[in-house]
Amino acid sequence: MTNIEATTVFTSTPYSRDEALADYRLGWRSRHTSLLGRREVLTGKAKFGIFGDGKELAQIAMARAFGAGDIRSGYYRDQTVMMALDLLDVEGFFAQLYADPDVEREPASAGRQMNGHFATRVLDDQGLFIDQTTRPQSAADTSPTGSQMPRLVGLAYASRLYRDLDSLRTWAETAKFSRDGNEIAWGTIGNASCAEGMFWEAVNAIGVLGAPAVISIWDDEYGISVPNEFQITKGDLSAVLSGFQREPGSDRGFDIYRVNGWDYEALRRTYAEVAERVRREHVPAIVHVVELTQPQGHSTSGSHERYKSAERLAWEREHDCLAKLRGWLIDNQLADAAELDAIEQEEKKSVREAQRRAWDAFMAPILADKETLLGLVDQIAEQSAATERIANARRDLGRLPNPVRRNLLVTAREVLFASRDEDIAARQQLIDWQKSIHDAAHDRYHSHLYSESPLSALRIEAVDPTYDADATELNGFEVLTHCFDAALARHPNLLAFGEDLGKLGDVNQGFAGLQEKYGATRVADVGIRECTILGQAIGMAMRGLKPIAEVQYLDYLPYALQIISDDLATLQYRTRGGQKAPVIIRTRGHRFEGIWHAGSPMAGIINLVHGVH
Repeated sequence: MTNIEATTVFTSTPYSRDEALADYRLGWRSRHTSLLGRREVLTGKAKFGIFGDGKELAQIAMARAFGAGDIRSGYYRDQTVMMALDLLDVEGFFAQLYADPDVEREPASAGRQMNGHFATRVLDDQGLFIDQTTRPQSAADTSPTGSQMPRLVGLAYASRLYRDLDSLRTWAETAKFSRDGNEIAWGTIGNASCAEGMFWEAVNAIGVLGAPAVISIWDDEYGISVPNEFQITKGDLSAVLSGFQREPGSDRGFDIYRVNGWDYEALRRTYAEVAERVRREHVPAIVHVVELTQPQGHSTSGSHERYKSAERLAWEREHDCLAKLRGWLIDNQLADAAELDAIEQEEKKSVREAQRRAWDAFMAPILADKETLLGLVDQIAEQSAATERIANARRDLGRLPNPVRRNLLVTAREVLFASRDEDIAARQQLIDWQKSIHDAAHDRYHSHLYSESPLSALRIEAVDPTYDADATELNGFEVLTHCFDAALARHPNLLAFGEDLGKLGDVNQGFAGLQEKYGATRVADVGIRECTILGQAIGMAMRGLKPIAEVQYLDYLPYALQIISDDLATLQYRTRGGQKAPVIIRTRGHRFEGIWHAGSPMAGIINLVHGVH
């Protein structure tokens, strides 16, 4: 394990003054975004907020090591990473905080996810993949902690496949999914979520596959109120992970680094070294970033003063990464206090201005709908006998400082009910207006559960089978083998993998002989790890491959059900058509011959995977 020693004063620095000050400015831009974001939630403009304050320097250092085509699979505190990569601006951050459904203003999820859930759009308006090689990308975040890790397996493994398979390398460069497999998949996770089984399964799978992933652990020593001693054996992730450290001269295992999250130069040096080595050698790495702080606590739902001691809070103030960077800049005579004060104030002002623009843009169409509604209400009130009741509904709406469309619809229903027996022309106009709001809401909030592209499974015409009179009769598994053989020959980016799928040809011989024909990479055996079999498939599909993920028996699918339900099934929906993962899951069972190996958990499965055919 490489330990980057912490120091407070550096006698020299490889970074220019302009570069260091730009990082300081960016750090404060992100910090002021967090501070103002919390206030916006607590004043009622948003429902919930979770922020990346305290993690700024580590995330800047990580972002500076990204390359074109690299992809992030992270969690909800990565706002500074996204800002540093120019994949998120302050207006976009606040648009998501307000749940703005306009995809231009909030491209990550069009208001469908809570804040801090980042994504880039990798599909065009037809739902087809665009060039993934010209800039960094971000896979769409999920809320269940740790669930970003299984897909990281496939996102990283795709680079190894694109480098190692000649047929795939040429195809990927033409289709613009990869350039010689040079892309790194960057995973981020909080220390507490490393107690999840998904984390350990993903780390093991990445290590076995030798996939070029860099996993950053942001360790602030707490998981909400629970300290590391209750989360991790020995209370130290580096100690537990040390068994994954590769031996000198070996290409098996991980390079593992430990670095303080307030040490700017050590962070920059560490991530530069890590990225260069992982990109060149395709050996995965883990960067354990320790001594991080969380100035505002976990989220807007609570206060960390309730569970942290006064001594701990004092330590966090002293070790705040931006305060440490400020001291480093002054000690190295790269800036004076007045210049740094000016930067902080300039960023505070710019964040406030961006927040106001985001809020005004979010409210403008709602206020326009409100004005249309009030005009119709006034017309009805002039002719209705229920004038007082309508006036009360109008007044109730007017008292709301920040109405949402739900409030408008409540008013519309009240007015229509009050005038229900009256023949007033404006009533029909109000009914039409109400329908238009509902129709628009369907597009805003209910589209893209399933693919709407020309490649949608529902748009492929069925071909009826025909049989020659003297057709040879085959066993069912032989028919499947011919099917898979033809598909593998037709699609160079089709790969199948699962337990006993390769050498054995699966437990029912559906892939018999195909590993020998197409190689152990395209028809592959994997370990017993259903969760990351599905995650591997998701990540591979997001990078242009066509994976067939084999789960040996239907009874074992519940191991992967959370990933199918929370990631795969919702991916197109939660990005409003911005991302997709066309995965085929193959399994068997449902024979009612016993509890396991032939059981039928299908009733529970189908209710959890809306979004999967």
